Amino acid sequence: MLRQVMQAQLQVEIEDHDFGLRVQVSGEENLDNTLAYWREIMPRLEVAQGNGVLLVDELTGEAMQEHEWLELVLALEYARLWRYRIAHVKSRGVQDVEYCALYARDAGVDAAVFTSELEAERWLRRPVTLPA
Repeated sequence: MLRQVMQAQLQVEIEDHDFGLRVQVSGEENLDNTLAYWREIMPRLEVAQGNGVLLVDELTGEAMQEHEWLELVLALEYARLWRYRIAHVKSRGVQDVEYCALYARDAGVDAAVFTSELEAERWLRRPVTLPA
């Protein structure tokens, strides 16, 4: 099921995928838009089949700074995300989105950043090894 959400300077498309959800976001890159698309993703994760999120990020503009990524991680309920794998694709270059993956992993979320959607899908499909 494809769901499109359009807000001022933000477009979010969410669809079911073999491993969970595929989310494509476009518009202006800023903390408010990033929080907004995650607020759209969170309820869909609760009912999605699978445990993966392929986030195709086509936001443009000045990259968010390290402190903004930390604010994002702190603002989201990462306790609800621990059972999901998040592959963040930034085809124009990872910029500072690596900070988000680092902070997310520190919060117990299995997250990684990619420049290729194909690489991200491969990562999502690989078996997960749980700690003993």
